[in-house]
Amino acid sequence: MPSKAYSGQNASWGLKIAAFAGLLFLHMPILIIFLYTLTPDETTYTFPLPGITFKWFGITLQRVDFWRAVTLSLQVAAIATVAALILGTLAAAAVYRSKFFGREAVSFLLVLPIALPGIVTGIALRTAIGSFDIDFSFWTIIIGHATFCVVVVYNNVLARFRRMQGSLIEASMDLGANSFQTFRYVVFPNIATALLAGGMLAFALSFDEVIVTTFTAGQQTTLPIWIFSQLSRPRDRPVTNVAAMFVMLITFLPIFFAQRISASSSDTDGETK
Repeated sequence: MPSKAYSGQNASWGLKIAAFAGLLFLHMPILIIFLYTLTPDETTYTFPLPGITFKWFGITLQRVDFWRAVTLSLQVAAIATVAALILGTLAAAAVYRSKFFGREAVSFLLVLPIALPGIVTGIALRTAIGSFDIDFSFWTIIIGHATFCVVVVYNNVLARFRRMQGSLIEASMDLGANSFQTFRYVVFPNIATALLAGGMLAFALSFDEVIVTTFTAGQQTTLPIWIFSQLSRPRDRPVTNVAAMFVMLITFLPIFFAQRISASSSDTDGETK
């Protein structure tokens, strides 16, 4: 018995070390990017740093092209998220409430865009948009982003529908509520946290998307594309690092809060049961 307890403790420490090593491996590049936003040398990367400066943050914040790209990315992410919330919720409701031929195929096709490599989705979208002679613009970027943003909203809302008691909707209808009232007072309160979490994830995915955007943007420059274009300018490397930190901060917050909301709602469901 003591030997088993001892081996269990060893396994526990080994698991902790492995988890820490994995987190370090994943986040070390982010730490390196942050480190070299502070370097005074704009052309070479040396370690240890020859000094520390915050001037690149000021230079980046004064760049008009940087703010133009940030504004475009925020606009695209906001509209794509709204479209994903509407379409993803309607699709989840249809798949959950209705039984029709090909329902599983529809569910598979909805999830497919996020499962495919981005370059495949980008080529498919560019071919489809080009076949209709539509000019690539702000709206084609939104179309491209909405294709994979719908997936995260759909998955979150469908999972919540499956945990919700169908008898609640039936009871509401039996008591004389119409469809809108049932949605407002019964369905929406039950799926609100799923919508919020899905919307935050969709916003984060849209804001830092670069591959699909490259195929659908035309002459538009979102922030990830702006960062990618700056990589060919060696003297702008510290500015690029600052912009990358800006992207990571904006995408980190929605993902963090979406995870917290999903975790808290799962705990609440477990306590209710």
